[in-house]
Parts: sequence; structure tokens; C-alpha cells
Amino acid sequence: MTPNLSLSRILKGLAVALGSFVALGTVAALWENPIFIRMTPAGGWEIALLAMLSLLLGVYVVIRRPFCSIKTAGVGGVLGFIGVACPVCNKVLLLLFGGDLLLTYFEPVRVYVAAAGVLLAVWAVAREWAGTKQEPAENAAF
Repeated sequence: MTPNLSLSRILKGLAVALGSFVALGTVAALWENPIFIRMTPAGGWEIALLAMLSLLLGVYVVIRRPFCSIKTAGVGGVLGFIGVACPVCNKVLLLLFGGDLLLTYFEPVRVYVAAAGVLLAVWAVAREWAGTKQEPAENAAF
């Protein structure tokens, strides 16, 4: 059984996907913008990983079952953002670990953190998709 795909759910999913891509990409300064300046150069994978993460979060919104936990998708979103964001510009990480530690140890694995966030989002979407197949269609309404 497929999830109940109403037009409003699809539009909400598109809004989440587009909104998260634009908002997170702007905050992470993956493209030039007048609001944020990136202190370390972005590599080649950040925009692709952010696009995948945004798309997965949008799909998650479309197929999400009511009253279900969103912890996995939320953690995936946070890890994905931390992975694509500039480590020096991230004030929380900078305060917790310091600039030298971030550049020495976190910068080399940053893209892997973003990939882990995408994989968690894939897992959340797959789990929700499997759950919608088990529910009757009248219970899957949003």
C-alpha cells in the first residue's frame, strides 16, 4: 500500500526541500551572499550533499506518518548541516572545541559527517515508507 499523497502534502514536501536547500546553503555560505561569508573554502561535495539532504527531508515530510518520531530525520538534518557548514563560522562548534581543533581534526572529516547525515535521512525515509505500507490508507492521512 502506498502512502496517501495529497496535493497539500506534496506541496509541503516541496516547500521543505526548497526551503531547507536555500536556507541551509545560504547560512553555510555555499554560494556568495551578502549575509554570510565562509572562512574556509567549500569543497565539491557540499552542494550535492545539501541537495540530497534537502530532497530527502522533503520526501520525509510527504510520507511522514502522524504521531511518529522524527528524531532520525532531525539528527540527519543536523549532521548534514554541520557537515556542509564552515567549521570556523559555526560558533557552537568553535566555542566547544576551538579553532585549531576544528581545523585539524574536524575539517578533514566534515564531508563524511554530511554524508552520515544524508544516510540517516535515507534511513528515516525508508523506515517511514515501510511504515506507510503497513498501515491502512485511512490511518495514513496527514
